[in-house]
Amino acid sequence: MEIENLLLSPAHVLPHLKGASKKQVLQELTHRVAELSGIHERAAFDVLLERERLGSTGIGNGIAIPHGKLAEVKSMIGLFARLDTPIDFDAVDEQPVDLIFMLLAPEGAGADHLKALARVSRLLRDRAICEKLRGADKADAIFALLTDSAHSHAA
Repeated sequence: MEIENLLLSPAHVLPHLKGASKKQVLQELTHRVAELSGIHERAAFDVLLERERLGSTGIGNGIAIPHGKLAEVKSMIGLFARLDTPIDFDAVDEQPVDLIFMLLAPEGAGADHLKALARVSRLLRDRAICEKLRGADKADAIFALLTDSAHSHAA
């Protein structure tokens, strides 16, 4: 599962997302993904919020990977956001989050969903890439970092 298959274009990159809370950031992300894909915003928000209730998707080091499965999603949808101000995301290391990769998958995605999560997680665990992502402020540059770096992190 390649990152560029999830991030269809730089339009799926939000280099300056603002939000004061996890809930507000998830609302912003689902609003944007609804605009881009036509999926129902509230349904996407609800599935992400339900997943967060099971346990935070804040994986540490300022990174969160909120994800879920949704019947109306026909193929994997990825959205990357860099927050202007880090927020409390109930991360495992109790540190605020500023890099978020949201992933929505079709309900029957099973192994593909897990592969995509593993791929994104592997990529974002690279501290050098995360520092570059934090330093970039244009969607095109962030998109290039995500997709170019993904090739060097192949499983």
